[in-house]
Amino acid sequence: MLAECDGAEIVLLTVVPYPNIDYFIPEPALANAARENQVNERRTYLKRMADRLAAAGLQVRMELCDGPVAEAILDYADRTAADLIAMSTHGRSGLGRWLMGSVAERVLHAAKVPVLLVRPS
Repeated sequence: MLAECDGAEIVLLTVVPYPNIDYFIPEPALANAARENQVNERRTYLKRMADRLAAAGLQVRMELCDGPVAEAILDYADRTAADLIAMSTHGRSGLGRWLMGSVAERVLHAAKVPVLLVRPS
């Protein structure tokens, strides 16, 4: 609704985590195949979401990058002069959040632009 009101472009960004499973797969060919599979799954998901938004008349673009997730999101927002970062959370709390960290929390505290967090339903 925000993009619709303002005529804004929506950028669907996904980050392939780095380091990732490549470090746990000693065979380079298997690591490359696993990474390519991960990238393809993310592109397929982004395409499905982008098509849905475009069908609703919104201007949408897909981007894929890699690196530490929170840092990659923040860097992309800085490089593109984003007006807003909207992201969903995994809804972790307690031990899960302590073990896994919270990408949303890191983005929220370090972003130079407003951050809209959406909790899972």
